Amino acid sequence: MDLTEATEGRTTFLVPVQDDTTQFPPGSAPIFFNRRMELNRDATVLLLPLLGPSDYLDAMGATGIRGLRVANECGIPVTISDRDPMAIELITKNVERSGLPVTVVHRDVNALLSEQSFDAVDLDPFGTPAPFVDAGVKGTRRFLFVTATDTAPLCGAHLKAGIRRYSAVPMNTEYHSEVGLRILLGFVVRQTARYDRGVEPIFCYAREHFARLHLRLLRGPQAADASLKQTGYIHQCRKCPYRETEATILSSSRTCPHCGEPLQPIGPLWIGDLHNRAILADMRARADSVSAGSKKELVKLLDCCMEELPFPGFYDYHVIAKRLVCSPPEITTVLSRITAAGYPASRTHFSGYGIKTEAPLSVVYDAIGSRPQDEKKGSC
Repeated sequence: MDLTEATEGRTTFLVPVQDDTTQFPPGSAPIFFNRRMELNRDATVLLLPLLGPSDYLDAMGATGIRGLRVANECGIPVTISDRDPMAIELITKNVERSGLPVTVVHRDVNALLSEQSFDAVDLDPFGTPAPFVDAGVKGTRRFLFVTATDTAPLCGAHLKAGIRRYSAVPMNTEYHSEVGLRILLGFVVRQTARYDRGVEPIFCYAREHFARLHLRLLRGPQAADASLKQTGYIHQCRKCPYRETEATILSSSRTCPHCGEPLQPIGPLWIGDLHNRAILADMRARADSVSAGSKKELVKLLDCCMEELPFPGFYDYHVIAKRLVCSPPEITTVLSRITAAGYPASRTHFSGYGIKTEAPLSVVYDAIGSRPQDEKKGSC
């Protein structure tokens, strides 16, 4: 296996040589390493010192870069695990080169977490994390981090796979990235509640090709019940942009007040806030002083997450402008018109064209252009 040296943050390590001429270079190497996930790793390295876990498990180490960075840049005791013998060989080599006191374990994560627990557990598999979440919950004392890269099943593009993996019904809406993240979080909440534990989202976000959860697990049946109360459904009209949210375990039948059409329930999913705003503010304050290749992008993400409203769903105002057959104004203009009408509104990190607001759909229409003529007549 040919190796080359790479650096992220303040950490240098060896990775397999990739064929950059292929459509997906990480898949061309015998051990997986995705350079495009640097922001994912940067965010975790920025967050961990604020949480102060007593130890940390990089449960699916591959090259070992995530665990190496945590050990080197956060000063936290780290264990790196993988079930692939080739990966273990490379992780061991990287640990020896670094001189860091990192423990390397050759185990399947489900087996390892049935026997040991860690203060912070990080699940970052290739594809879906669904088969590993139960073990992650059982083996986590306080902090559980989860990455999912199977965005098509989560977002509704591969409907049957999404239902099988997450026991939820997604829908491929214009806000599908948020649907995917909230379905993933709702799935983790339901798995966690089985053990009389609750979930506090700390920093949960979605990017183009992945969804990422940073969670604090809370003990006790009251915490579990409180978390379950933050799960429910988004009911979406298939003919117009109207949607509404319902906090419930079992969805009810609802009708669009604009179209008279049955609303499609999406979920169950998490309908509460995705972030701990105080911790995000602390991360933002630290961001300028840390070494991170994605610093500019990460700062922009944090700034947007701190400002976005907490409820589920957003409107793509370009999609609505197309529906209204008008040129979309600047997004700041749309936001100011909605707030002038008496309703909070914000941008969202999920989309550059996304607007979060609980204003009536008529107010959103008026802020962008005007209501469709056919809707004014009572139908869409």
